[in-house]
Amino acid sequence: MSIQTIARVEFHCADADKTAAGLHADYDFTADPPSTSADGTRTIDLRQGSIRLRLTSAADPGHPVSAYVARHGDGVAALALGCADPRAALERAERHGARVLDREACLIAGFGDTALRFTSMHAAGPAEPAGPATDPADTAAEPAGPGLLDALDHVAICLPGGELAGAVRFCEAALGFHAIFEEYIEVGEQAMDSTVVQSASGLVTFTLIEPDTARRPGQIDEFLAAHGGAGVQHLAFSTHDIATAVRTIRARGVEFLTTPGAYFDALTERLGGTAIPVETLRDLHVLVDQDHGGQLFQIFARSTHPRRTSFLELIERQGAGTFGTANIKALYEAVERQTSVTAG
Repeated sequence: MSIQTIARVEFHCADADKTAAGLHADYDFTADPPSTSADGTRTIDLRQGSIRLRLTSAADPGHPVSAYVARHGDGVAALALGCADPRAALERAERHGARVLDREACLIAGFGDTALRFTSMHAAGPAEPAGPATDPADTAAEPAGPGLLDALDHVAICLPGGELAGAVRFCEAALGFHAIFEEYIEVGEQAMDSTVVQSASGLVTFTLIEPDTARRPGQIDEFLAAHGGAGVQHLAFSTHDIATAVRTIRARGVEFLTTPGAYFDALTERLGGTAIPVETLRDLHVLVDQDHGGQLFQIFARSTHPRRTSFLELIERQGAGTFGTANIKALYEAVERQTSVTAG
């Protein structure tokens, strides 16, 4: 059993057509022709670089898709994990305690109502209970196209307090992942624990986060309350040119979180030189961090979800393999400012 990549992110939406149109207009995703099934569900596949998204909505309020949207709003209902042998992956996960939701579709319970689907390496086609896949080297990642975005860098998942350790054990035992980073993060009177787990291929990365319930309730608690339990907080898309991507997307009306000027004033002292000029970073509000491999640049779109429970991240890696540890506090402070402005 070998999980190679995230073949597809599956969203349940109130209106798949409207959501697809927004992702196309704002982020340059290309939509395949939509399809409507016999039970009235509407499905649209989107693609850009090696990113594959599947949007599904249902006209019947009693349909499971509609039930998901009623509980959580639009959100990630499943992560389709591309495997060399999906059946073997399912069997391994079940041996290590995973709850099978649909054996034929190779679907197991994941995090809250976000399920995990084992599928063949390719992302096209229906939710297939595929047999042996083609050679992973042929399909694990497609070359980046000329679009703004290249690949899915990582998935951030919020968990209720006390569930992080169990989720990490589940990822290690049932999925064959390994923990690559962990951190305790304090922001004012609130705090959270975070562990990053990754597949052996290095192409599937989950950032798992739980609130410290001994501290004042904060953003993770708010996500869990508004979303209705554990779920995907954000998707991080990699780009080969974050400055161009941010300028282009911002010109289309997408708003990004802002960062105080003092953050950029301290960059030269903190990091020395930056691969992207500091004044460009300041103008665009792009955060930067570095590790032994190089630098990474990241920015977070302002949430437009009615419940403020999900958003997108853009990230450019220039050799860095970590996750902007020094920027996490800046992110949550920026979200705090957004929340305060919205409440006011």
